[in-house]
Amino acid sequence: MGFRVLYHLTTANIKGIPDEARWAESIGYDGLCTEETGHDPLLPLALAATATSRVTLEPRVAIAFPRSPMVFAYAAMDLQELSNGRFRLGLGTQVKGHIERRFSAQWTSPGPRLREYVQSLHAIWDAWQNGTRLAYHGEHYNFSLMTPFFSPGPSQQPRPPVFISAVNAYNCRVAGEVCDGLSLHPLISPEFLKQRVLPPIADGAARAGRPPNAVNLSGSGFIITGPNPAVIEQRKHAVRRQIAFYSSTRTYSTVLETHGFEDVGVRLHEMSLKGQWDEMAGLITDDILDKFTIAVEYADLAAAVKERYGGLLNEIVFGMETPTEDDRQQLQKIIAALQE
Repeated sequence: MGFRVLYHLTTANIKGIPDEARWAESIGYDGLCTEETGHDPLLPLALAATATSRVTLEPRVAIAFPRSPMVFAYAAMDLQELSNGRFRLGLGTQVKGHIERRFSAQWTSPGPRLREYVQSLHAIWDAWQNGTRLAYHGEHYNFSLMTPFFSPGPSQQPRPPVFISAVNAYNCRVAGEVCDGLSLHPLISPEFLKQRVLPPIADGAARAGRPPNAVNLSGSGFIITGPNPAVIEQRKHAVRRQIAFYSSTRTYSTVLETHGFEDVGVRLHEMSLKGQWDEMAGLITDDILDKFTIAVEYADLAAAVKERYGGLLNEIVFGMETPTEDDRQQLQKIIAALQE
């Protein structure tokens, strides 16, 4: 069985979203996604929805805690209607510093709060769809007021699937228990998935009385490709920098520990506190690069991805530069080969 293949939209150019979305759909992608970094994650998807007819649309991910579940419930259902049922809501927790100091919002225990967040969304959507009384009561969220004036009413579309991002076992268990999918960080490996992700998903799914494969696993790892070995070698340095940046964040220490690289993570964190960003990539050895990266030529890429992640992931997020017509054709071939 092949993979669904997702494409990250270039949200820095909001006016170019419709053309970019049409291009991605025409070249064969199955889904489009955005991220919440320097731009709003939902507005570009509204533009993409009106420019496409087939691909799924999702934020990968939108930060949950600065917004009430009610806010996302309205926005998600509107995008579900606009796209004729192609929207998926991807949520992430971020880290304490960003929640408190960038968003000026309250930070509480993220795993239990995220579970309640998803449960709240389901309760709100069910109340709208069925006309029943809204009554969700948890430790972090309580919803008990929904009058007809404020309800959009039932929809012809199903409620949007909810994906969350997760690294630690608790949140993977939450995904297994209450979510439709798990959006994985690029810093992954087959060993990490087998040892640290799949078991807690299965545990959470068992608690909810459903099979583990009810959770769609979406990821990529780092992919370096090009027309020849020389180009691939040139592109490795940028990926070393990315891996060094992520590895310096203690959130991802469990990924490094899976391969015995925890000492490197500690050193990278210390260097990040000193602002030694340019030097950090030097700590990413070829061994580390190989564990987290697929680096092959165009013709070998689909087979390499299937060998590494076949049977583990349902979806692959993949994009590459296409400055020439030959590059564009190569991309189209890769997407088709991944889907086979």
